[in-house]
Amino acid sequence: MSKEKQQLNKHLKASINHGRYVKIIVCALALLTTTNLFAQQAVQDNSKLTISGYADIYYGYDFNKPLNNTRPPFVYSYNRTNEVNIDMGYIKAAYANNSMRANVALMVGTYANANLAAEPGVLKNILEANAGVKLAKDANLWLDAGVFSSHIGFESAIGKDCWTVTRSILADNSPYYESGAKLGYTTNDDKFFISALMLNGWQHIQRPDGNTGLSAGLQVTYKPSDNILINYSNFYGNDKPDSAKLNRFYNNLFAVFQLTKKIGLTAGFDFASEQKYKGASTYNYLYSPVFIVRYTPIDKFAVAARFEYYKDQNGILIKTGTPNGFETTGYSLNVDYSPVKNMLLRVEGKYYNSKDAIFIANNFNVNYNTVITTSMEVSF
Repeated sequence: MSKEKQQLNKHLKASINHGRYVKIIVCALALLTTTNLFAQQAVQDNSKLTISGYADIYYGYDFNKPLNNTRPPFVYSYNRTNEVNIDMGYIKAAYANNSMRANVALMVGTYANANLAAEPGVLKNILEANAGVKLAKDANLWLDAGVFSSHIGFESAIGKDCWTVTRSILADNSPYYESGAKLGYTTNDDKFFISALMLNGWQHIQRPDGNTGLSAGLQVTYKPSDNILINYSNFYGNDKPDSAKLNRFYNNLFAVFQLTKKIGLTAGFDFASEQKYKGASTYNYLYSPVFIVRYTPIDKFAVAARFEYYKDQNGILIKTGTPNGFETTGYSLNVDYSPVKNMLLRVEGKYYNSKDAIFIANNFNVNYNTVITTSMEVSF
């Protein structure tokens, strides 16, 4: 390559990087401007404006020692190994009064790089961007639209909100976020919540090229007491171009029980079906049970143990190219310590065992994987 071409390529790369940084800076300035406008309005009508932030710094070590320092492809959170990195850092502005609400949150981290890889441009940096309006004066009925957290699952992308350090296979391979519109109603006693959703597909801000249809979802939550929560959520739609349309019906059921002041139990079960080919009346299936027990002897300490099993033989969500597909059992144990109210220090050991040799260790295919993950999480 001539020196002129080398110099041209260097300038092109610099321009691309410069454009990316400019876009991120513009988004940050937009967030600050929006926050200022919300603050001015909050002073005028006595509504509530909240500014919050979060950073989750982690170090993980995968004993299979992947050469690219990246965890297996079905892992989307805490997915880098043998390096100190940030899983997620965000800053958020939330505004609410009796008739409207809005949230804007921008993020960085390896979670965003892995889980939003298909989103174009600075959409990769959006954690939340939504607004809602109350539709009834005497009823808790809201219409929200934009980008928001998924209505599926009991584990969010934000580590401090989860009992375990890392996410389950089930959580990493179902939506963490979604975009569209949702109509939600909560009863006056706060025991029932029901929501109907119209979505831009399976975890998309921007739909895939060639996909012209919208997807639908439903969520029903029942909370008979402060110690029990039961949730059912579903998704129906197509995640592929129309030319290869495969209808997917995904069901998520979980319950959270605070059995005693110190012991909590979460039990979840996901089940999904997807057409084998376009227009087919036959289906492929996957299912996954998860159980997590947490023990909190004192306020500053917590211990959690997890069992999970995931079977996706035909590769609806996790493709392996092996005879039995993805059929994996997982076990984990973690300890949390909170030295101050807004800081969490965590360590977790996790072991996977698969029916087929889907993992790689020392250039050999193996059916096991062990990883230790530590994290320091700070919020304000």
